[in-house]
Amino acid sequence: MPTDHEALVRRFYDEVMTNGDLDVLDELIHDEFVEHEEMPGMPTGKEAPRAFMATLREAFPDLHAAVEDVIQEGDKVVVRARMSGTHRGEFMGIPPTGSKFDVQVIDIIQIRDDKAIAHWGVTDSMTMMQQLGLIEEPGG
Repeated sequence: MPTDHEALVRRFYDEVMTNGDLDVLDELIHDEFVEHEEMPGMPTGKEAPRAFMATLREAFPDLHAAVEDVIQEGDKVVVRARMSGTHRGEFMGIPPTGSKFDVQVIDIIQIRDDKAIAHWGVTDSMTMMQQLGLIEEPGG
């Protein structure tokens, strides 16, 4: 019978993303972790989640993530979540706008030895950029 990985994934969203406790990553990330989501200037190994979350938390100090669905199949977990926050710090070279965003995120996390060993993700970046006022909405 497969292990229930939902608790591990929810800890990441609650404790790391929403509460900003990056030390929890030491308990959740496998030493052989590989990041498959393209993130310019970010590492792809074990330090990827810490580097990206630190960048997000600096840019969006009120970052909040809400898990809406969790689907588990074998050693993989798929999460549909909402991510929101206020742009208060530089993000990927973009100065703060003070605007809020609220977008959908889909993450696939592979688990080995009760830790995340790989991640693939898709964020609605277009909507995020529109909400931050960085690009015009269609027809706008």
